[in-house]
Amino acid sequence: MQIGLLGKANVGKSTFFSAATETIVQSGNFPFTTIEPNVGVCYLKINCECKNLDNRCENELCHDGTRFVPVKLIDVAGLVPGAHEGKGLGNQFLTDAMKADALIHVVDISGSTDIQGQPVNVGTHDPLEDIKFVEEEFDLWFKQILDREWPKLVKEIDQKRTKITDGITNRFTGLGILESQVDAVLISMSLKTKKPQDWSENDIIAFLKSLRKKAKPLLIAANKADLCDNLEILEKISDTFTVIPSSAETELLLKKATKAKLIDYVPGNDNFTGKTDTQLSEQQNNALHLAKNVLTKIQTTGVQKILNSIIFDILDMIVVYPVEDETKLTNKQGQVLPDARLLKNGSTAKQLAFTIHQDIGNGFLHAIDAKTKQRIGADHKLKNGDIIKIVSTLSRG
Repeated sequence: MQIGLLGKANVGKSTFFSAATETIVQSGNFPFTTIEPNVGVCYLKINCECKNLDNRCENELCHDGTRFVPVKLIDVAGLVPGAHEGKGLGNQFLTDAMKADALIHVVDISGSTDIQGQPVNVGTHDPLEDIKFVEEEFDLWFKQILDREWPKLVKEIDQKRTKITDGITNRFTGLGILESQVDAVLISMSLKTKKPQDWSENDIIAFLKSLRKKAKPLLIAANKADLCDNLEILEKISDTFTVIPSSAETELLLKKATKAKLIDYVPGNDNFTGKTDTQLSEQQNNALHLAKNVLTKIQTTGVQKILNSIIFDILDMIVVYPVEDETKLTNKQGQVLPDARLLKNGSTAKQLAFTIHQDIGNGFLHAIDAKTKQRIGADHKLKNGDIIKIVSTLSRG
């Protein structure tokens, strides 16, 4: 599971990445500050199942019943118009972004960055243009990939050497696009039974747009929302995308202040408190005062909400806790709820076993629902918050 962070230069991507991962990366007021993709770990914020137990689990990622679940986050280089033709960092950017399961598009919602990523006065650039051009770059790139292979693909299908689902999936090998996704789009558009030589140009374009949306779902992080006089523009975007206002700069400031033990702040909260035994400088006081104003304006910094939304709302994931002792809810070392696994909603007990280890999945016998103490089979669909023991003939290799 990995999430891609994309957008044009100078919209706050690197700041968002730092705020989400607590990793300080090079940032600056110029295009291509980020050249190679930065990879870090961000954390989802959930209620741990230990809240329903007599004692807290004491996991290092659980703080008094608030659990933080790790997910890989990739920040790729800034995108410019014409990337599909090789402009800027071109296809390298697109390839890096396509490695992700879903994408966060960081947009300067305040309109203070032009289409090339250069600073302009607040409100003088339309952020809707940024959203449109990023979609177009991906769609045109997809079309380039398919256009190169289309005559060959048509011939293979006509000669019955391949089926259309398999043929298209193979053309997008390496981009993480699944056969099931290609098949679902073909069926939804009534193209599966239509001969490829009969597809119109509009059929191809519409198919690729739908495939991109299904295979690489996208959320809009409306960054620099605190600079806007109002946020009416979000209504125009929300008809098409999930959009969440954010101030990555404020989130990063609050995390730095928390690390310095100047304040108490939990990511995603709508407030923070100062330490009574800490003396702040005038500069620190002013910075925290500005942070308070941001939280008053947009409720939260938005960073945590964005991370949670793309995983749980857009990708429809659940959290399941595998244990080795179903009575004590521990592993062999006695740790309570030692692990929290992200699974696609609808995943089965056997699929959970494979995420733990290949051998455990291969030797799967049955599982035990630790909450109900009932034995469950391989095809039993798991629910969010389930605590599961896997019984297998094979141990980890």
